[in-house]
Amino acid sequence: MKRSDFDDLETAGVLTFGDLDFRGKCPSEGLEQVTFFNRLRTDYPDTWGAIAVHPRNEGQLMGGQFSSMSKQKAEGMTAGAADIVIPGAPAFVCEMKRQDYTKSAWQDGQIDYLIASAKCGAFVCVALGYVAAWQAFEYYLTKKAGG
Repeated sequence: MKRSDFDDLETAGVLTFGDLDFRGKCPSEGLEQVTFFNRLRTDYPDTWGAIAVHPRNEGQLMGGQFSSMSKQKAEGMTAGAADIVIPGAPAFVCEMKRQDYTKSAWQDGQIDYLIASAKCGAFVCVALGYVAAWQAFEYYLTKKAGG
């Protein structure tokens, strides 16, 4: 993952939330996602929290699971799907990375998925940690409301 990736994504309509200059100790991406979804489901239990999803795509080819992977793709699993997807008009599509992005990596298809989502009119972003993801969601709500 390179700093220039974020510039390229911005050109394609994908926003970045968080401090690209931050370096240091930070929680794992998984812990940051748990924190985001817990807050979303607490603050918006009957709306956004009820419909938000985290597509499970990571690590699907471990231990000889090729036939299972083929079945999942046939059933609609999409490589590179973002970590947080909230249906709406527009949809909220957010790829979560660690606060120190140099401790993260792009998975196959992630950049393409983000760019395709932006081309389809979704609100698309990369968030560096939970705080940045929440800021992105609040920004999305403001933009959605026309404010």
